[in-house]
Amino acid sequence: MLRDENGKLVHILLVEDSPTDVMLTREAMEQYKVLNPLDLVEDGVDAMDYLKGRGKYADQATTRPGLIILDLNLPRMSGREVLYELKQDPELRNIPVVVLTTSKSEEDVIKSYCLHANCYITKPVDFAKFIDVVRSINEFWFGVVTLPPVRS
Repeated sequence: MLRDENGKLVHILLVEDSPTDVMLTREAMEQYKVLNPLDLVEDGVDAMDYLKGRGKYADQATTRPGLIILDLNLPRMSGREVLYELKQDPELRNIPVVVLTTSKSEEDVIKSYCLHANCYITKPVDFAKFIDVVRSINEFWFGVVTLPPVRS
């Protein structure tokens, strides 16, 4: 669990279009007792709109996430395109991005790191292993790493 400089829990933004994977992520976080709020967007366009406070998010008070968990295979705008646009934006580029995807393609791994993903994880199919992945993400990013300050 990580808090910002004001003591509020740091949000995690999950960019995932699969309802099953969203459910698995939520269940894994509950089982591991990850208390950080999980915000969800279902495609790349919504991810960028959320992060930039535009479109349907223009009138909402969205919270800048301290960590983004990003699937690569998304509708409307791929995870690769989101990663590119995110890392080009001086206001957003320091938000760590964990690519969590079903792809085991070497090309996807290389491309993701070239686009400055902070890590690349292949989604396990087995729920117990998926829980281990979520626990590892939580322990590493909120327990070991010093993250940049979260600015609103």
